Amino acid sequence: MKKKKKNPREGSTLDDFLKEEGILEEVDAAVAKRVIARRLAQMMKEKRVTKAVMAKRMKTSRAALDRLLDPENQSVTLLTMNKAASALGKRLYIGLDDAA
Repeated sequence: MKKKKKNPREGSTLDDFLKEEGILEEVDAAVAKRVIARRLAQMMKEKRVTKAVMAKRMKTSRAALDRLLDPENQSVTLLTMNKAASALGKRLYIGLDDAA
């Protein structure tokens, strides 16, 4: 009977795996952008704010707003995210946690 080879990743976390692959920071940034984009879209829907009105409140173009709301587009600045939060009567906040 063959002995099973022990899985080297057994007991490790997803963060450990992503760190080993060298993509933890990239994945964290992508997740944060998705969360922000979805939350902004949700708040717009709750407050019944159209994209045209939102873009006008932000003093930006509809295309720029579409980039902000696109969870895949990571080329959005903090200034743009802050303008969007402000346009919805919210405040953007960013924090730093200890690395795992």
